[in-house]
Amino acid sequence: MSASPSSPPPPRSRAQHGVRDIVLSLLFLVLIVAAVVGVTRGCSFSPGGPSVDSNAVRPTVDAPAELRRAAGRVPFAVRVPNVPAGWHGNSSSVDRVGDATPKPYAVRVGWLTDQGHYVRLSQSDAPGPDLLRFETGRDDRASGTVEVDGVRWEIHPAQRDERAWTTTVDGRQFLITGSGTEAEFRALAAATQSAPVVESSSRPVPTPR
Repeated sequence: MSASPSSPPPPRSRAQHGVRDIVLSLLFLVLIVAAVVGVTRGCSFSPGGPSVDSNAVRPTVDAPAELRRAAGRVPFAVRVPNVPAGWHGNSSSVDRVGDATPKPYAVRVGWLTDQGHYVRLSQSDAPGPDLLRFETGRDDRASGTVEVDGVRWEIHPAQRDERAWTTTVDGRQFLITGSGTEAEFRALAAATQSAPVVESSSRPVPTPR
């Protein structure tokens, strides 16, 4: 006499299916919330626009080291400002500016301030209008002036709702721009004016005849 096949397990009740679906849905929602929190935890909302949580920022650029290194690549002395504590180097570059031959240079370093704003300093041997156009994409006349420790800076419109401050010190052009406050611009201007100077170790490229 052959053994009878085993009977299949009884189907799950609707209640069991319902509990399982609820648990899976909750797990899915938890994963979505965790992902959103991870993306947005470094940002905060402010009426004047987005800002960065300075506690979440880590220095990415050693600004003094980059400026000293740049002095070996450009044919002019470079200033190394001592910026306020809490500012973090964020970007640096050495770029060519304008259409002259040889092309002048712009040494650029940006910082994130302790208030979550971005400010950038450009030092250049280019004519002032060329540096302004390079940094802002605009040729607007100055809309005003501001004096910092006896040095007059011109105020120009810049990209978006930003502004740019420009001045000439020792025959070199300096430009500050970014989303910083006037107090932060003043702090960077004062630090630049009083900064130690690193003399150039680069020989100027002779103009082709």
